[in-house]
Amino acid sequence: MELWSGKVWGIIARVTLILLGWSGAARGEACRRPLVSGLPPPAFSSSSRASGSHGPAFAKLNRREGAGGWSPLSSDPHQWLEVDLGGRTRITAVATQGRYGSSDWLTSYQLMFSDAGHNWKQYRQEDSRGALPGNTNADSVVLHKLQHPVIARHLRLLPLDWNPRGRIGLRLETYGCSYGSHVVSLGGRGGLLFRLSPGPRRTSGASVSLTFKTLRNSGVLLRAEGRSEHGLVLQLEEGKLLLLLLRKGRTASPDGRRLVSLGSLLDDQHWHHVSMELGVDGLNLTVDGSSLWVRLPPRLAHWDHQQVSVGAGRGPRRAVGGSGHFHGCLENLVYNGVNLLELAEKKDQRVTAEGDVIFSCAESVPVAMTFTSAQSFLRLPLATEAPPSTRTSAGLQFRTWNEAGLLLTFDLPEQEGAAWLYLSGARLHLRIHKAGRAPLELSAGSALNDGQWHSAELTSRRGHLSVSVDGGEGATAHASPPFLVAMGGQLFFGGCPADGGRQDCVNPFKAFQGCMRLLTVHNQPVDPIPLQQRLMGNYSHLQIDMCGILDRCSQSHCEHGGSCRQSWSSFHCNCSGTGYSGATCHSSIYEQSCEAYKHRGNASGYYHIDVDGSGPIRARLMYCNMTEDHTWTVIQHNNTALTRVRPAPGGGRISAHFAYASDEEQLAAVIGQSERCEQELSYDCRKSRLLNTADGPLLSWWVGGPGDGQVQTYWGGAPPGSQRCSCGLQQNCVDPRHACNCDADRSEWAKDSGLLTHKETLPVRSLVLGDVQRSDSEGAYRVGPLRCHGDKNVWNAALFDQETSYLHFPTFHGELSADISFLFKTSSSSGVFLENLGIKDFIRIELRSSTEVLFSFDVGDGPTEVAVTTGFPLDDDRWHRVRAERNVRAASLRLDELPAATREAPADGHVHLQLNSQLFIGGTASRQRGFRGCMRSLQLNGVPLDLEARARITPGVQAGCPGHCSSYGSLCQNRGRCVERTSSFSCDCSSSAHTGAFCDREVSASFKSETSVSYAFNELDRGSDGSPSPAVSSDLDLRAEDLSLSFRSLQSPALLLFVGSSRREYLALLLNQHDMLEVRYRLDSSRAADVLRSKVTNLADGRLHAVVVSRRAAAAWVQIDQNSKEDFNLTSDVEFNGVRSLVLGRVHDSAELDPGLSRLASLGFTGCLSGVLFNSVSPLKAALLHPDTSPVVVTGPLVQSICGSTSADPHAAGTRHHLSGQSGSVGTGQPVENAVRRDSALIGGGIAVAIFVTVSALAVTARVLYRGKGTCRRPAGKTAKPDDGDGGAGSRGGPSENQREYFI
Repeated sequence: MELWSGKVWGIIARVTLILLGWSGAARGEACRRPLVSGLPPPAFSSSSRASGSHGPAFAKLNRREGAGGWSPLSSDPHQWLEVDLGGRTRITAVATQGRYGSSDWLTSYQLMFSDAGHNWKQYRQEDSRGALPGNTNADSVVLHKLQHPVIARHLRLLPLDWNPRGRIGLRLETYGCSYGSHVVSLGGRGGLLFRLSPGPRRTSGASVSLTFKTLRNSGVLLRAEGRSEHGLVLQLEEGKLLLLLLRKGRTASPDGRRLVSLGSLLDDQHWHHVSMELGVDGLNLTVDGSSLWVRLPPRLAHWDHQQVSVGAGRGPRRAVGGSGHFHGCLENLVYNGVNLLELAEKKDQRVTAEGDVIFSCAESVPVAMTFTSAQSFLRLPLATEAPPSTRTSAGLQFRTWNEAGLLLTFDLPEQEGAAWLYLSGARLHLRIHKAGRAPLELSAGSALNDGQWHSAELTSRRGHLSVSVDGGEGATAHASPPFLVAMGGQLFFGGCPADGGRQDCVNPFKAFQGCMRLLTVHNQPVDPIPLQQRLMGNYSHLQIDMCGILDRCSQSHCEHGGSCRQSWSSFHCNCSGTGYSGATCHSSIYEQSCEAYKHRGNASGYYHIDVDGSGPIRARLMYCNMTEDHTWTVIQHNNTALTRVRPAPGGGRISAHFAYASDEEQLAAVIGQSERCEQELSYDCRKSRLLNTADGPLLSWWVGGPGDGQVQTYWGGAPPGSQRCSCGLQQNCVDPRHACNCDADRSEWAKDSGLLTHKETLPVRSLVLGDVQRSDSEGAYRVGPLRCHGDKNVWNAALFDQETSYLHFPTFHGELSADISFLFKTSSSSGVFLENLGIKDFIRIELRSSTEVLFSFDVGDGPTEVAVTTGFPLDDDRWHRVRAERNVRAASLRLDELPAATREAPADGHVHLQLNSQLFIGGTASRQRGFRGCMRSLQLNGVPLDLEARARITPGVQAGCPGHCSSYGSLCQNRGRCVERTSSFSCDCSSSAHTGAFCDREVSASFKSETSVSYAFNELDRGSDGSPSPAVSSDLDLRAEDLSLSFRSLQSPALLLFVGSSRREYLALLLNQHDMLEVRYRLDSSRAADVLRSKVTNLADGRLHAVVVSRRAAAAWVQIDQNSKEDFNLTSDVEFNGVRSLVLGRVHDSAELDPGLSRLASLGFTGCLSGVLFNSVSPLKAALLHPDTSPVVVTGPLVQSICGSTSADPHAAGTRHHLSGQSGSVGTGQPVENAVRRDSALIGGGIAVAIFVTVSALAVTARVLYRGKGTCRRPAGKTAKPDDGDGGAGSRGGPSENQREYFI
């Protein structure tokens, strides 16, 4: 009969699953019967008893026999009570009670479990805590349900703490049920082969599970093979479980592909449960409750195994990677619901056994000892001393995570000196100080802190001294010349007693923390059990008959790719190169948007943007364009140039696909959090139709939107679904019968372009052009980069105007990692920002005083507080930033840019933050101590909370919060004025000679000798940005002026600036023939001009010089660069009357000037002028940026440039960048160097494309530079504007010749 044949197999499988579900549910209900109350007295044992009536057999729950429970002879941490349950049992709960009628009870304890009464394993909760809560009196019963059931025969309870007014007293009960299993023991030479009957190929629901124990850290557990080319292998390697994919018929390690690694320290001779479950598109591997999902290759999507082998049976004779066959015990090997070991016990014909196969699990485990702390030591007296002429030796095995620690020390006989065997730098060292000899130092081995068992041996025989690691495999060191060593009266392992007065044990090194076993002295084994019974030697802080090592990096708490390193008591995360910081690499070091960078005062450039903060989406390099009105996030794709298309061979449609420089999740997040997004879409056409007619067949379309996108049938500037272009919407197409210019199908060049602004359809992912098959068809398309502005989260704010008001949100889930960030401003001295409660746990952030912010929480170890105290007031109605983080390692609080305050988490404390109430913002559940003020940009674990939406429906809370200039006004530079907005702020640069988001970008221009810029004061001045200027008006009379500018020139003499008057008065700023600056004031037309001559020389040196001139009545001063101010006094009038015009460069109307100044004015100025400001008038800025709205006239060539940069290289200002991803690099906010080239290479899709793009970019750059030289010699016009370049093809003239051309 075949077990898996046809439909019968399927029915059996379904029925089996149903029965297993029923039995599991029934077992869950029934597995709680008392296990201790019916046991006979011999089942109980203890470390000691106070008297016969205080014996362990009286430690039964609710019993009063004897003295009413167990009490040891002395109350100290070395006592224990043990119960033998008579067989392996499933234990689900433990209950404790104090000794009846006494003051004796435990307040906390530990549980140990074992199968054989030795090699104990400590029970730990999910958060790795080993201490369990006990009683508060002698009579009440405290029940502790185990978070995960334990299967064992022996239970041992260790008192940790007890009633301080009494002593240790205990009654107990355990609950559970019987446990049945099928076990086999494999010694490396035996094995089992299970032949599985052919059945249907399973794509999901198939499973394999087993339980094993072993002392070997390597070996193949199981191998499954079938009709497919590859098989699955479960293998131990260095105590970890590997799932390998192995090609059929191959056994060498190069053919084994590692799919996943899970678990750690699995060679501890304790039972470990493993299961594999096949899903639809992968496999779930679980080891001791920890699971990993593995995506399988398509060839393994079906399970069709024909045989399963364990041990060294007829399966492969060589193990994968040379790991050897499995040595140890297997239990309940279940394949698709069938226990294969049960078949083997019944000698089923489908099972073949070879070699040594024993259907039981015999244990022979060496007794281990755990050195738990820096106070741990073991003192071992020597029974006999070896004569100097014979062999002296000492050996041990150890495992640890620490790089350093003392393993063994002893005195040499007759006070000749001492010897130390110790770890340092993860190597084994031997140091001997002997009277009359130079100190001896030997070392061997490396990386001995890897958590694996290593052996260390010290041997001295006839003067030959050596120290070896791992039996010589880890290296051996020999002393030369010969060095005779003998041991004194006693040995100390791990450390020395805390009593510093002892002369027989001195430890100049760190104490050892880890496990030891197999101690030998003079080649004789040391039995630790008499030590445990205090029959010999002495010890402290030592756990005997168990190894309590933990792997804190096995389930790493290091996030975002941080690497984990550990010591005995803690772990450390290395966050280098991850873009995250903190104890667990949880918090991003980057801002979440360009808007956030802008309001830290950063200029335009490339920045790393982490759109979800501490969330799973990694940071990406994006371009931030900081303008006066908006902050644009620009995301490039692989082809933003105008691309020409011509008929392709064979006809058909032409398609183009666009790959963006950001991942899908990043694109979606940027679009979602932005207030507006847009993307240019244009098509230049000649005899190439675009959309045809509104009711005709679609010729062209584009695909856009999230994911794979959807087909869109409208063009730039039109609404979705309209099948129109922008001209069709505005009714100005070249042919009114069509909705697009190109659909007129004319032989002249036409163009359809516009912006796509509906975020639901962005970004553009592909473009299909259908009417390009005709021989005379020609076109060119352009899809611009995705541009988004506004961050809906940065300015999302709420105003709490009452102490009892608050906003509530769903429970905050931050069990293992929690980060909270927000900004606040207030005029109150205290108040709770945030609170979330659990049954016992809580988390809270509050303003405790006007100079202190407090972050407090409780995860079960009692309240923890982290506070930051400032030296300035926090109730100043300015924005302050709070960032709090709590994880399993530490808690931190940062306020503004002050140093963070941190608190380390206890080594064995609770780690899970368990909350269940609503999250209260701006107040508390008790409606007391609420916050009064504004909060904004609140984020929890990188997820923003919409404060404004909740505030609109909550009484006592207002959406939004005004008043940002008090905090950010200082960002507006160079006389820029901060302007409040409903959300955010802006800098008004109308009174500044600068421009840019923060009025920080100089406006500079290159002048030729014939260039002249004339600004008229007698016309209504609209200011440099077109707005009326209150500082100047027609018929201007001045008693004071402030003048500033920068210049760069090689010309002298030269007139830099001239201010003329209708009354023949003037102000002139010039370089004289000695390369010195002169300021000439003629405020009385009947007298000669006052000449203010600076002492600074060599100003016509081609370098940039800054000049400031200020006059108040007759007193004036001049400052050049960083030189000292030079004071002057005018001798003429103090009023500048009838100010008419200001001229930069050549002065055409110079008839009324002095002859010398007239000649100078006719020469003009050749060089650079920058940042020209006369009182509140910026004539150069008006001429370059607002020529149509300002009273300015330009003659001759005027070219805007960056010649006013302080760098010697005018182009250097645009490439002053920074490309470090390390923590701290972003704090400077510097843009990133050459990011365009890096992104272009990344998104090209391959090496060939990257090379092509680079060469093309260089060609275009060379062409642009060549054209740039020509622009300086173009004919002059009335006014001049910045050269913006040709944005695309003209409506009639076709694509520009300088665009790249593609033939698709």
